[in-house]
Formats: sequence, structure tokens, C-alpha cells
Amino acid sequence: MTGDKNLKSGTGTRSFLATEIFVFLFICRISFPAASFAQTDSTLWKVKVMDVVPPVTLATAGLITQGAISRQLNRFTQSRYPHFHTRADDYLPYAPGVVSLGLAASGVKGKHKLGDQLILALLSNIIAQGVTQSLKRIISYPRPNGEDNHSFPSGHATTAFTNATLLHEEYGQRSVLYSIGGYGTATAVGTMRVLNNKHWLADVLMGAGVGIGATKVVYISYPWLQKRVRMMKR
Repeated sequence: MTGDKNLKSGTGTRSFLATEIFVFLFICRISFPAASFAQTDSTLWKVKVMDVVPPVTLATAGLITQGAISRQLNRFTQSRYPHFHTRADDYLPYAPGVVSLGLAASGVKGKHKLGDQLILALLSNIIAQGVTQSLKRIISYPRPNGEDNHSFPSGHATTAFTNATLLHEEYGQRSVLYSIGGYGTATAVGTMRVLNNKHWLADVLMGAGVGIGATKVVYISYPWLQKRVRMMKR
């Protein structure tokens, strides 16, 4: 494939493996945000098992499928759907977030009020994209179409799963259909990125892990942040 031929000659297997291990440890660390504050603010930092399992599992899957598995899937999709092309994946990543904010604006009660939802959405997307864009430039892995060396992780998948998690956190307890719709849309975005030959499977899985993980961190830490803001106003 074109992406394989364009691998930088200076990027060795051991170097890339070391970077992957660093990424895995980083995802694990941001998925356990309460550890550093357990002594002072334990009542504010409530971490559930399902806050940790999805992002760590997806990040791990992204590391495992990097390389041979992703290349094999790419060969299959490009031989099966050689003319597939859509721009929908450029717009759908934002849909779950828009739905969540739209529901809040129309008076449908979520976990937080509209103002807080806006802050949570902004923080989640900034942190998620900050991690993803940094990793893209540190790892410099080529796209399957050879367009550039900013393939891993997928920024579109990161955005899609960040916003899907926002919708899930706010309205998932109200109806599971919101969660299904949000994560279904995010999964569709990831699938389209692979079919469009823009990303490897591993890119999408890692992007999903980063998006979910960053949003979980923001939601878990938000009560602590609110307390700090109130203390500063006194």
C-alpha cells in the first residue's frame, strides 16, 4: 500500500513500539484522574469501572491492531470498496454534541444545565484534540493513502466519540436511545474514515479511546473544578 511505502526510514520498530507503550500508559493515567486527589477531595472524585474500561480497552485495541491487522483490513476494504467516497464524516462528528446542547436549549433536562454543558463540551473537546493532535505529530505515522504522516490517532474519531460521550453523560440515563444514537453515529464516522482510505483501523480505535477518556476525565473532575471556582470567588 502507498502508506507502507512512505514510512520514514528513520522510524525504527523499537522506537515506534516505545512510543506506543507511552501512549498506552498515558491513556491509563488520564483514565484514573482521582488518584492524585483521593486524600483531599475523595467525595468529589467518583470513578466507576465503566468510566475506565471503555477508553483503556479501545486504546489497547488501537495499539494491538497497529501494523499488520490494520494493513490487512485496509487491503480488504480498498479491494471491496475501491470507489467509496463521502464527505459525511467531516460533519457527523459534531452531531451528538449538537443534539445534546439542542436538547438542553429546548428545555429537556439533562445531567447539567445548558451553561455547564457548554463548558463541559468545550473542555472535553479541547483536551481530547490536544492529546490527539500532539500524538499525531509525535508518532508521525503515514495515512493509508499517503497524504501525510498525521494518521495516528484519528482526529475525526476523537471528535465523534468525545461528543457521543457528552450526549451519553447528559441524556443516557434518561433514555438508552440517546447513547445508542450518539455512539452509533461515532462508529459510523470511524467506519467512513477507514472506507475513505483516510485512516487505519488502529487510528480510529485509539481516537475513540482518547475521545471517551478525555470526556470521562472532564466529567469526573468537574465537581472538583466547580468547588475550586466557588472558593476563589469568596
